[in-house]
Amino acid sequence: MKHKHDKLALREGYLSILVNILLFALKYWAGIVSGSIALISDAWHSLSDSISSLAIIIGVKISSKPPDKAHPFGHGRAELITSLIIGMLLAFVAFDFLKESFTKFGEPSKPNFGIIALSVTIFSLIAKELSAQYAFYIARKTGNIAIKADGWHHRSDALSTFLILIGIFVNKYFIYTDAVLGILISLMILHSAYSILKESARAIMGTATDENTIKQITETANEIAGFDVLVHKVHTHKYGRYTEITFHIKLPGDYTVKKAHKIIDEFRIEIRKELEIETIIHIDSL
Repeated sequence: MKHKHDKLALREGYLSILVNILLFALKYWAGIVSGSIALISDAWHSLSDSISSLAIIIGVKISSKPPDKAHPFGHGRAELITSLIIGMLLAFVAFDFLKESFTKFGEPSKPNFGIIALSVTIFSLIAKELSAQYAFYIARKTGNIAIKADGWHHRSDALSTFLILIGIFVNKYFIYTDAVLGILISLMILHSAYSILKESARAIMGTATDENTIKQITETANEIAGFDVLVHKVHTHKYGRYTEITFHIKLPGDYTVKKAHKIIDEFRIEIRKELEIETIIHIDSL
């Protein structure tokens, strides 16, 4: 049975592919009718977004597999690998867009867009921004970094479409409009790629346990024990949705093994219920 987060992530991936294929067809048709190279290029950009969405679907299907002998903590880090792939795709798009923008300084042009091109461009801009907002919403619901990355991929396409829309109205007055806006938007996309890659790399390498989680664990442990158990040496290990925390506590040296383990079991159950985190707890003597 799929986790509800997996269903949401898959829904976003499939919807994204459908939207991108539709936009590819519309932009390509508008580009042919208007003779606009920019629109045809943007059509292929939309189709390339389907690759990141396909990566989302594959990543979710892999990460949703249950733990096995080779992967005792599950396959959750497939989500992080997916986000790395999308981050690299975004970086590639940004550099390619940046190169094309600089080229336009040497080859300025005044596109002649008609009503079909204008309508398709506006429709595409709205559709891609709505797709980005939906992806960001699903990312907040699921905590899936890869979907957040896919949202930024949608946003990058919306920005490139916005560039074309601005060019339609301004390029007849300033022939370098495409080039200037292209450079600015490329830098924005590159910044998004950097943020995604940085966040994914940090998660893969491991990060320190945040202070709020340590505070919650400490309060829960002290409440169950009835005294300060001095929670220390806290380490977090994340595998997608599965999170495991290892920490030490101190119990009186005269406690029996049975009594100490009873307290530990209560800790585990309560922390799992409150934080959805599995724990490994080591006992030190007071």
